[in-house]
Amino acid sequence: MIDLNRRKALKLLGGTAVASTLAAPAIAQNRAIKIGALPFTSHAASFIALERGYFGDAGLDVELVFFQAAQPMAVAIASGDIDYAVTAMSGGLISLAQRGAVKVIGGALSEEPGIDGQKILASDAAFQAGLTTPAALGGKRFGMTTAGSSFHYMGSKIAAAEGVDLSFIPLQKVGAIVGALKSGQIDAWSIVPHIAKPLAGSGAVHIIGSVADYLPNYQVTTVFTSSENARDERGMTESFLGGFSKGVTDYNTTMIDQADGQAGIDQMVDLIHKYVYTDRPRDKAAPSIINGTMRLNEGAALNVTSIQDQLAWFQSQDLVDADITMETILDGSYVDSITA
Repeated sequence: MIDLNRRKALKLLGGTAVASTLAAPAIAQNRAIKIGALPFTSHAASFIALERGYFGDAGLDVELVFFQAAQPMAVAIASGDIDYAVTAMSGGLISLAQRGAVKVIGGALSEEPGIDGQKILASDAAFQAGLTTPAALGGKRFGMTTAGSSFHYMGSKIAAAEGVDLSFIPLQKVGAIVGALKSGQIDAWSIVPHIAKPLAGSGAVHIIGSVADYLPNYQVTTVFTSSENARDERGMTESFLGGFSKGVTDYNTTMIDQADGQAGIDQMVDLIHKYVYTDRPRDKAAPSIINGTMRLNEGAALNVTSIQDQLAWFQSQDLVDADITMETILDGSYVDSITA
């Protein structure tokens, strides 16, 4: 059960300040900020907020900066090259938080029961050799970008649930993992549905399970910024979250609830296609964009229970220091917290 008791959650995290609104005006009109993103459907809230003027209405002049993996995005936040970002928790992000460089301020994408989420994939060669369910993952090669990435976390949790051991293969970029899976250089991987389903449809790989079966309320991606922005730029940060949250609501209303029917879906696909699968014609990109539909966190609410589980796993693997706490990572004063 989800508990949205904000005061209780903030007390748990040691937070004391509570934002009165996510739509507070920016400190200065047309303040220029840079937002980090991946060219994935799961980052649609940023695209929508930019295209529909929600960031502009909040007094922000936004530039999107695209990355190929989570780790470089965390480094870019710490260095000040970008101001806000949406990405998965990683060992690198946690270590930067320990150094006082970054703070998680919200949630973006979660696994949710009843919503088709991330898939567990097997290469065709491994599938033909018997890898037809996650229970058969023992001894197999599982793709990840880097040690301490979300792929590493997901694969480890799946393997632990099945009581098997995996061999993790770091390949740095999502594109490299896709190529390795299709060619049989790795045996398995887990990824969002807008990538998983087209790969499976091509026959080069096979879907053998769902991540939600193992991590039903997994906070897949978070919203984060520099510690300086979280501490000293409250107006700007609230304005960013306000615009972003409007993008979230538009996406969920259109793609999950389908409140605007097929016409609304078509318009949303047109918008997202400007940023996702741009190398494909619209008619070829549309099925993949639609297949990627997962509910985004309304109001950028953050599942603190999932974040705690992720932190505990990183610590159990000696990927981050054992004395890091939730307060080290999170500024819980900006959005509602979810416990599940």
